[in-house]
Amino acid sequence: MRFSPRIRLTMQRQLVSGLLALLTVAVAATVILLPAVAQPPDYHRFADDRAWLGVPNFLNVVSNAPFFLVAVLGVRALWYPEGGAPGAAFYRAPYALLFLALAAISLGSAYYHLAPDNARLVWDRLPMSVAFAAFVAAIAAERWNPMAGRWLLAPLVATGVGTVLWWRLSAGWSAENVLPYFAFQGWAFLVVLLMMAMPLGLRRGSCVKAVLVLYGAALGAELFDRTIFAFGQVVSGHTLKHLLAALAVYQVVRMLRAGDGR
Repeated sequence: MRFSPRIRLTMQRQLVSGLLALLTVAVAATVILLPAVAQPPDYHRFADDRAWLGVPNFLNVVSNAPFFLVAVLGVRALWYPEGGAPGAAFYRAPYALLFLALAAISLGSAYYHLAPDNARLVWDRLPMSVAFAAFVAAIAAERWNPMAGRWLLAPLVATGVGTVLWWRLSAGWSAENVLPYFAFQGWAFLVVLLMMAMPLGLRRGSCVKAVLVLYGAALGAELFDRTIFAFGQVVSGHTLKHLLAALAVYQVVRMLRAGDGR
């Protein structure tokens, strides 16, 4: 039986919506059922701890500057795209919050890397959770429903921030648990990936795919922090993570500069 394009599109949207619901339930169940996961004791021991110009952990600190630059470029692109017309209101708010969070990441991460510990890490992770939430809301507005970004933005931000606060406060309770924070990041990554199957919206899929690929590479660089630094001790994996993550968000800037053009 052959279905009309409209029916096929409806079926596709329903399938993706169902998968998104299953993913959300699965991640929530995982967080609830699995035992608490404590922050690894050696988390703050990065490969490159070299100081320069009196700044400790110099490269890990200054490599946060591109986040601030991309944030400035992003705000400008959002309100003054090359096409001459500002972006649609239904996705402007989550993208604006994304770039504000990115500027805060630049400051918070630099502050953390000056003297890495759990207390300072909070100021790195809080804006990161807001950035993830804002990006999911923006993609939902473009791919799922124009109003979805407005509906989801506040709950997603509250959830992301809540995972960071839960981790920090749980350290003073019976068991420290960082699992919700990382689960929220993984959920956000998979949600955006699933939403790419929805062909509606502004259809700027290539830029979003580049965001996912580059951020995946950033996570890989972080995972192999010491291995990368061992090659000539020029740059560490964590420093590369910062640069790749900033480059990932810059793909959003490129997308917004084109306005509603494809």
